[in-house]
Amino acid sequence: MKATICGLVLLAAAFVAMLVTNDLGIVPLLLMLVGGWCLGFAFVNLTFRMRRNGLFLHIAGAVVISAEGFAMIEFGGPLLAALPEPVGAALIVVQMAGITAVAWIWLGLLSRVTDALTRRERRNAPTRTTPQWERDEGGDGSFVSVRAIRLRMRQVTVAIVGVVLAVSGFGIALLIAFDDAVSHLGARLSIVLIGIVLGLPAYAALSTVLRRRTEECTIAFGNDEVRLTVGESSSVIRFSDLEHLRWRGGSDYARVELRGRGVDLSLFIGLAKPAPGRTAELPPLPRRVFTRLERVGLVVTRSRRGDVVTFSRTVS
Repeated sequence: MKATICGLVLLAAAFVAMLVTNDLGIVPLLLMLVGGWCLGFAFVNLTFRMRRNGLFLHIAGAVVISAEGFAMIEFGGPLLAALPEPVGAALIVVQMAGITAVAWIWLGLLSRVTDALTRRERRNAPTRTTPQWERDEGGDGSFVSVRAIRLRMRQVTVAIVGVVLAVSGFGIALLIAFDDAVSHLGARLSIVLIGIVLGLPAYAALSTVLRRRTEECTIAFGNDEVRLTVGESSSVIRFSDLEHLRWRGGSDYARVELRGRGVDLSLFIGLAKPAPGRTAELPPLPRRVFTRLERVGLVVTRSRRGDVVTFSRTVS
C-alpha cells in the first residue's frame, strides 16, 4: 500500500511539473521512472502474496503493460499530437512510468520462471527447513538461530530507489551519447532495452552487497525478557521495558524489529544468506510470548494477511 501511494504521489508530481514547465525535463522524467518502479514493485508483491491466481495475474499484467508500451511506441506520436495538452501530458507520464514498472514486473516473472526451472533440482537436493524454536537449556524459554542483516526498512527502500535513480541517470547519459542508435530504434524502445540491460545487473549487485553483511543471530524469549545475540554483540530487554516488537516470518522482508531500554535493532532475515539446509525465514512466535507480552501492557496488532505481528505500548 505504501509503495502504491508513493508511486501515485510521484507520478502526480511529475504531471504537475510537466504542465508547469511544458517540457519533459530531467526532474519530471526521474519522478516518472521512480513512480513507475513503485507501482511495479507494489504489483509484483501483490501477485506473490496471492495464493491462487497470482501467477496468472502476474503474466497478464506483464503482457498487457508491455503491449501498451509497444503500441504507444508505434502509434503514440499522432495520438499525442491530437490530444489536449493536459491529457497528452498524463499519457506521457503513464508511458514513461510504464518503462520501469514493466521492467520490474518482468524481473519478478523471471524469478518465477527460474524458480520453476530449478524446482526439480531443489527436490533432489536436501530439504531446506524453516528455523525452529529450541529449548534454552542454559536459561528459561526458547530460542531460534538464524542469519540476519542489521538493516532498517527505510534503508532498503532508499537503497532500491538509489539504484533506480542511478540506473535512470546512467541510462539517460547513454541515450544522449548514442543519439543515432536511439533515433533508429525509437526513444521508448531504447529506454526499455537500457532499463533491462542495466537494471538486472544492478539488482543482482545490490543483493550481493546486502548478503555480504549477513551475521549469525540468536533470538531468545525467556519468561520475562528477550535476549539477542548478533555477531559478537548481545542485548537483553525485559518485557516490561519493551516498547516495540515487529515480527514478520516470510518473504524477502522477513525481519524482526525491537526497541526498548536503549536497544533499537532491525534485523532482516529474508535478505540474508541463509545457513545450509535452512530457509531465510522466521518461525511463528510461540503462543506464550503473546500471553506474556500482553500481560505487561503491550498491544498486539496483525497485518491484514496476518503475516506481520506488531507489539506496541500504548501511550496513556
